[in-house]
Amino acid sequence: MKAQLVDSIRPGDWIYEIKFDGYRALALRGGSETRILSRNQKDLGKKFSKIRDSIAALDVQDAVIDGEIVALDGKGRPSFQLLQGFDMGLVRPPIVFYAFDLLRLNGHDLRSSPIEERKAKLAALLKRPPADIRYSASFTQNIDELLSRVRELSLEGLIGKRAGSKYDSHRSGAWIKIKLYQQGSFVIGGYTQPAGERKHMGALLVGVNENGKLKFVGRVGTGFSEKLLKALSLELNKIAVKSCPFFNLPATGRGLDPGLTVAEMKRCIWVKPSMVCEVKFTEWTR
Repeated sequence: MKAQLVDSIRPGDWIYEIKFDGYRALALRGGSETRILSRNQKDLGKKFSKIRDSIAALDVQDAVIDGEIVALDGKGRPSFQLLQGFDMGLVRPPIVFYAFDLLRLNGHDLRSSPIEERKAKLAALLKRPPADIRYSASFTQNIDELLSRVRELSLEGLIGKRAGSKYDSHRSGAWIKIKLYQQGSFVIGGYTQPAGERKHMGALLVGVNENGKLKFVGRVGTGFSEKLLKALSLELNKIAVKSCPFFNLPATGRGLDPGLTVAEMKRCIWVKPSMVCEVKFTEWTR
């Protein structure tokens, strides 16, 4: 079941949960067999063997649990960056499975049961869970207070689930997601060439001033209409320059966190760093 992205709270009765920034996964237990599947049916059991073993240790005949695999930072908050680092074998943060829905239990298909009933059965199942599995609790208090607290904790947002709703294997609107974004001003130092069906320009290359120099911090490729792409490319071409304005983009392209390759750098159009844009984003990575 997928959540629909919304800008504001929907009317009606809703329960809310923390939005976890990780890998969505189904944990399947049947007799002696245990599997963890990603949303595109990829088997994650070998990669996250501790979680698989914890699911196998549950006292059930069979079960299907929906949840999110997350990496935790030093304050116990989900960090997608740490999860990617774990994926590449670079770091070893704590990895846990936050369980938030129960689709099947001991021979009974629960997908037509109300969300409250499924959550109650899941909470009972995970009353004393293994260390690598955590129950994702629901909240019903004032949504503005919840969002304020989520913002204070620097979490990604909230998931809203319509009270009494069943589990549908698509984006029905019974689940919604409310993302919290940061926003800031960034200097445009260039842009990439368009690819595929895109026209006029690819992504903006943006930076921030650091000790009087322009530091590259990433690229922005979404949020543009074709009309805006055309108008913006015309404006940027007026201030095009030959040399790269970012001090931390070496000619070799090595060590670039945002993933700008050497081949891409050779095709970039650099501009005089005189234009500023407002960008919404979820987090600053290291």
